[in-house]
Amino acid sequence: MHDFHTHFIPNDVLNWLKENKQAVNAEWIKKENNKEDFLFINQKWGFELKKAFTDFDLYMHDQEKANVTHSMISAIPQLFLYDFPLDITKEMSRIYNQSLAQLIAANPGKLSAVGTVPLAHPNQAAEVLNEAMNIGLKGAIIGPGFGQHMLSDSFFQPFFEEANRLKAVIFIHPLLCEDSRLKRRMMPNLIGVPWETTVCATDVLLSGMIDRYPDVKILFAHGGGFLPYQIGRLDKGYEQWNLVSSNLQAPPSEYLKRFWYDTVLWNQESIDLLVKTVGEDRVVAGSDYPFDLCVWPPKEISEKGAHTLLDYVVK
Repeated sequence: MHDFHTHFIPNDVLNWLKENKQAVNAEWIKKENNKEDFLFINQKWGFELKKAFTDFDLYMHDQEKANVTHSMISAIPQLFLYDFPLDITKEMSRIYNQSLAQLIAANPGKLSAVGTVPLAHPNQAAEVLNEAMNIGLKGAIIGPGFGQHMLSDSFFQPFFEEANRLKAVIFIHPLLCEDSRLKRRMMPNLIGVPWETTVCATDVLLSGMIDRYPDVKILFAHGGGFLPYQIGRLDKGYEQWNLVSSNLQAPPSEYLKRFWYDTVLWNQESIDLLVKTVGEDRVVAGSDYPFDLCVWPPKEISEKGAHTLLDYVVK
């Protein structure tokens, strides 16, 4: 079984954070006696720094115990550092990517990884993506945009041109929703996170950018957010409004089948609907391990999606 949605923080990354804690305003705060310290970067989106995030032996033990034979590791979104100056974000990206490449090299066949890039600077992000794939990574994990820039904006053209040339896996992972209406009852995470994916995925689909970059393999976290469930509404809009159809060569429901989606949905009926809607060759197992809302162990699913995403059969 595969797990395409896992997160890990290598030792070199942790050491860099400690050495540069003032530059990125990193804080380790004890919130509860029975839990590990919470890590905050710039006082935003703190999370419990569980041992599974940083202890590689524990990470691998848990994967094996869950019968996961191949895991794709990705950087944690809290360490994308898009809001910081280029020199900081680029340095962190390179250290993270090199560390992941070393883990892969030491565990052939058991691991793959997607790196992180300085997305706020698309030309530099393209350069770092190229470096990452040259040392064995499959692509990059990125947020749903930067500031007011959506991923379909020409602002990101240099990055996606390079990703297309490299046939990269681009794992689009939401950041925490900052809608002021959601500042209660954990809603920024419960519905804000999949909402960010929904907005991004809808924009990417309706922009027609997948026609411009047909060799980029876009993987959406958390089952694509709410988009697969509302695809009928997009198809109706496609029939009704030129603003919806003008960039597309087919109905939105057809484009939906050109992306990949993980199974981090916590509900079998939702997974079944996703598979029925996009096809089993476009859905891959995922867990979001070891975050609090991870699906653990990941749900078993057809291997067809894993094979199409990675371009080969993982034994």
